[in-house]
Amino acid sequence: MQDEAEEVKGIMLDNLNKANERSGKLSELNDRADQLHEKSKGFAKTTGKVKKQKRWEHIKTKAMLGGILAAVVVVIVVVVIVMTSSGSDSSSLPEEHRSQTTNSTSDP
Repeated sequence: MQDEAEEVKGIMLDNLNKANERSGKLSELNDRADQLHEKSKGFAKTTGKVKKQKRWEHIKTKAMLGGILAAVVVVIVVVVIVMTSSGSDSSSLPEEHRSQTTNSTSDP
């Protein structure tokens, strides 16, 4: 009977030691989980900032392209206006006035 009690006592002490080891491991695991949680919060903040920054860069790029496109359109319009006005100086006169001008120069 005494031997059985000693055996049970040894098993119980072994179980207590194992429980203490598990408790230590669980607290380490809990600490690591807390650290990961804090890092994930920081990561979420960083990704939010990066997303906002990229959105603004996208808007700026679109605005610059729009400005360049508008400038090109203005240049094309100005060139077309200048070309049509300089190429048609005589054509801007009415038909009868043009014929009088050509007839008066050809009758000397």
